[in-house]
Amino acid sequence: MDLQKFFDRSSVEVARALIGSELTFAGAGGIIVETEAYEPDDPASHSFRGVTPRTRTMFGAPAHAYVYRSYGIHWCLNFVCRPGSAVLIRALQPTVGLQQMEIRRGKTDPLLLCSGPGRLCQALAISIEHDGLFLSQPPFTLTPPPISPIIDTGIRIGITKAVELPWRFGLHGSAHVSRKFA
Repeated sequence: MDLQKFFDRSSVEVARALIGSELTFAGAGGIIVETEAYEPDDPASHSFRGVTPRTRTMFGAPAHAYVYRSYGIHWCLNFVCRPGSAVLIRALQPTVGLQQMEIRRGKTDPLLLCSGPGRLCQALAISIEHDGLFLSQPPFTLTPPPISPIIDTGIRIGITKAVELPWRFGLHGSAHVSRKFA
């Protein structure tokens, strides 16, 4: 898969297309079961006010990781699409490196390992040092889904602006999403 071409389009298209893909980071990871899209003209997007030291990666080439700290506590992993747009990886169904993730999270329940962007980054040991890394090179691997999954759509969560946009996507029926779809 040509990741540069895959990510060089609307974040809404990419967010939907990522559902069911396998993401691993340094030997741990799983199936992407929940994403959210953010566009440059979206007031909820970090890129809405333009380039800053924090958002410079969002304005770079597609197919790179954009990592930031949320509320000064949790790291969040995003995939850069077109300039100023990105997809937040909200949840994984853990399938690879479970023991590593359990140790990092201090949890053994698979439903609590990667269900939420902060948990996901803690489980995979992703931090600011990984901001800007190309998604087609180690420590990342990204594999498209073997079949087209059934996808749920809903409004984004954890934001206060543009909450009405239906730009949250999830694998239908997954118990690993951060919040159930209505």
